[in-house]
Amino acid sequence: MTVASPSKRPHTCHALGCDLKVPPKRLMCLKHWRMVPNQIQDQVWAYYRPGQEIDKRPTKDYLVAAGAAVQWVYEREQRESRRRNQTTPGTE
Repeated sequence: MTVASPSKRPHTCHALGCDLKVPPKRLMCLKHWRMVPNQIQDQVWAYYRPGQEIDKRPTKDYLVAAGAAVQWVYEREQRESRRRNQTTPGTE
């Protein structure tokens, strides 16, 4: 079995559990990116350096902003999941 080199692997959405393919310069698929508050989106783009997806050398500031975006989406999806899983009183 051969393992694809990093440059040959498809780039996927960084939201936890999402395997949708996205262009390498994108952090997330559109569904997840739209969950991220504008302020965090602005930070991600402010620290994005054109070509970082090619040379694999993002700045520390970009990684912090990207991590905040991933964390935001994770927490939002966790809240929504808990809300969906709550039982309505009297239906147990």
